[in-house]
Amino acid sequence: MFEAVGFLAIKLGVIPSDFSYAGLKDKKAITYQAMVVRKVTPERLKNIEKEIEKKRMNVFNIRSVGKSLRLGQLKGNHFDIIIRNLQNQINDSTNLKERIFEAIENVKDKGFVNYYGPQRFGKGRKVHTDQIGLALLKNEMVKAIKLFFTPEDLDDPVNRAKKYFLQTEDAKGTLSLMPEFKVRERALLESLHRFGMTEEGCIQAWFSFPHSMRIFYVHAYSSKIWNEAASYRLETYGSRVVEGDLVCLDEDVDEHFPSSKVHLVTEEEASASIYAIHQVVLPVLGYNIQYPRNQVGQWYHEILSRDGLQTCRFKVPPLKLNVPGCYRQILKHAHNLSYQLMGDHDVQMEGSHIDESTLSLLISFDLDASCYATVCLREIMKYNI
Repeated sequence: MFEAVGFLAIKLGVIPSDFSYAGLKDKKAITYQAMVVRKVTPERLKNIEKEIEKKRMNVFNIRSVGKSLRLGQLKGNHFDIIIRNLQNQINDSTNLKERIFEAIENVKDKGFVNYYGPQRFGKGRKVHTDQIGLALLKNEMVKAIKLFFTPEDLDDPVNRAKKYFLQTEDAKGTLSLMPEFKVRERALLESLHRFGMTEEGCIQAWFSFPHSMRIFYVHAYSSKIWNEAASYRLETYGSRVVEGDLVCLDEDVDEHFPSSKVHLVTEEEASASIYAIHQVVLPVLGYNIQYPRNQVGQWYHEILSRDGLQTCRFKVPPLKLNVPGCYRQILKHAHNLSYQLMGDHDVQMEGSHIDESTLSLLISFDLDASCYATVCLREIMKYNI
């Protein structure tokens, strides 16, 4: 998505920070979303439609609006997902329908742990986005740049360019090696060529990214810690609501509800089982949150100490980043969950091979904002996707 925004920015003669949107979309999917760009007329956007289509993108509903979008400004997302080759993965095909029904009904009834999905952290990469976020929180700007340019073990132009940069810190030379489509990498390199590979130069380089992209890395660190906290909470207390837990008192929960809606469970309330596990929330790290007052709260403080953030205020003034934090439900449910078994000939994609002996499963569902389809699917399928 960042590369799409970078391409549009170049073609429209604006910068990536002129774009605003309500959420980030998956890279490996056909996605639709609303987006607002400043300083661009509908006519200018229509004039580059053919160039946009060459990049396998389409723009619809072009019109003027009065204000920008912000992250989180959406109710949720709808997903249509096809899982192929079911009989290759499940040998006992006679009970296939029953097993699918059981798995889906289980998620309908119990929900799933509301983990942040692996795509938030750069799944499969040597350096994950949360590692860059941690460096930024510790004001280690040069280290964050070097982490960003850490190459994978692949011999291709992008990784050769990254390897050259780490070996030489020659931003100008690396620019000549870095492919044009790597918009973010080139933006950083252009700034580093101008300002140098010093602490101040790296700060200026990070400003070549829009605010939403800079804060994405810090949020990735907070998200990783939340995932670990959720696992620890469930391992320690299971589905019981215990003294010191935090619960949300509002039925309509999103990640941006105020601390005033968060209640600390008392010993009496825990004994009387007043609250249910689906009301329990955990803090996503920031400067304006409270921690559970039980073993989970102690765990948070130990983790912050481990990562060298025991005095961190979750503000990075040099990059104009302020992270107030929020609260996230431990469990979530998919809405309008339905499925359909189909032969592969019903879902053939262009250029794909048809095997009449295999089946595909079409699953459709809605998720609240900031919930991950990969996590819901993992619970249904019981292995990583």
